[in-house]
Amino acid sequence: MSDQPVAIVTGAGSGIGRETARLLAEAGCALVLVGRRLETLEETAALLPEGAASIGVAIDITEPDAAGEVVDSALERFGRVDVLVNNAGDAPLAGIADTTREMLEAVFAVNAIAPGELIAAAWPRLVERKGGCIVNVSTLGTADPFPGFFAYAGAKASVNLFAKSCAKEGKPHGIRAFAVAPGAVETAMLRKNFPESRVPKAACLQPVDVARVIADCIAGKYDDRNGDTLFATAQTGVR
Repeated sequence: MSDQPVAIVTGAGSGIGRETARLLAEAGCALVLVGRRLETLEETAALLPEGAASIGVAIDITEPDAAGEVVDSALERFGRVDVLVNNAGDAPLAGIADTTREMLEAVFAVNAIAPGELIAAAWPRLVERKGGCIVNVSTLGTADPFPGFFAYAGAKASVNLFAKSCAKEGKPHGIRAFAVAPGAVETAMLRKNFPESRVPKAACLQPVDVARVIADCIAGKYDDRNGDTLFATAQTGVR
């Protein structure tokens, strides 16, 4: 079994997930990098500090049994799980009238059901270790839904409540949990929906800004807000 704390990071192939993996590796964690494409996970691994321990798990987290496979991969390689960062997500832009059942199912599958399944799969291991931390990446839209994010904001609201539930149920076991809900972040997902003419770069957080909040949650900086959703924007910082 590894002597290092082990962190699972989903959506680790780019953006917030990649920066979170880098910061956690710098803090001494071994990494389980999760994403759909092995090549992007390998690119992330190449950016980690020299000697950092990591494995890449190329998987679609919305598939049945994916959560169990991710946790099993962590246990097989490192023998433990200490941290889970539910970062993977998708945000199609569609008005209410254009929202279909198929879209709702797809959006909730990646943004709500998969994080819930990963939490449930990792939970017994965190209980066994008598500690650990879960961080769910949410969105400012759960407080102020942007028009067109009807499905996305609704799905992400789930992970805010997951964090609150985990903090309450995890308290006797030393398990902490948070949701981090950023505003606009300069990522490919943002630019898929909004050009710079509509959302200027100056109004955006950088992926590393969000990653720092996630890393600070794990490090204990926000333990007085265990179970809370931490909102962050380029204009207001963390609140």
